[in-house]
Amino acid sequence: MTTIQAILLGILQGLTEFLPISSSGHLVILPFFLGWDLPEKEMFIFNVLVQIGTLVAVIVFFWKDLVAIISDSFKQLIKGTPFATHHARMGWLLIAATIPAGLAGIFLQDLVEQTFTSPLFAGIALIFTAVLMLVAEKVSQQVGDVQDITLVDALVMGLFQALALFPGVSRSGSTISGGMTRHLKREAAGKFSFLMSIPIMLAAGGLSTYQMLTEVPNLSEFLPLMVIGFLTAMVVGYIAIRWLLRFLVNHSLIYFSIYCFVIGGATILAWVL
Repeated sequence: MTTIQAILLGILQGLTEFLPISSSGHLVILPFFLGWDLPEKEMFIFNVLVQIGTLVAVIVFFWKDLVAIISDSFKQLIKGTPFATHHARMGWLLIAATIPAGLAGIFLQDLVEQTFTSPLFAGIALIFTAVLMLVAEKVSQQVGDVQDITLVDALVMGLFQALALFPGVSRSGSTISGGMTRHLKREAAGKFSFLMSIPIMLAAGGLSTYQMLTEVPNLSEFLPLMVIGFLTAMVVGYIAIRWLLRFLVNHSLIYFSIYCFVIGGATILAWVL
């Protein structure tokens, strides 16, 4: 892997992790289109570190919210009133929203790993993401704010997050769409989507880091380029979160849907031809 490749893939991860266009799908598709034959070992390390970079970005962006949620959840739990405040309720809702993807990750791990080598699957999944966003825009009444989110809303968004284990299915696109089908406003669904990504990204990042440290020899050989990718993904990811939350206030998901249709269709055609 070269410095330019590390920077480009870091930018790609930072943008696509939070924009509803699938980071995992793009990390499969870009090397396919550019003809990059990157060693599997290097890509594994790189993917782990850039995902941690985007995790750091979302934690930094929502730091005040996270401190309030965690502290209030413990305070109210000790008092015996775990759902008494908005932030305490939010803590339990985020835990509930994490359960479906966590269970899916355990039971579908082998199947998911197989799909990460298939640009064709990623292309089809991108079109699926595009359809999800179109349907959400069609059916949503967009009346609910973050404080209106219920347990059912959180579980529905959690189920949509489980779909995003597969490359090409956008995590943010599917979860925001799930929230919109429950008639949440785009920006409310977007904020909850980003917050609910933190537990699952922490778990996935921790597991991947353990595998990297225990299964990859000569790790230090790859680290300089990987650090570049990590920092790039972190900075770009922070900017992407900030931009998307502002964008969702007044704009439709249809623009991202069109993009996913085009990229997914182009990938399928390139694979077939």
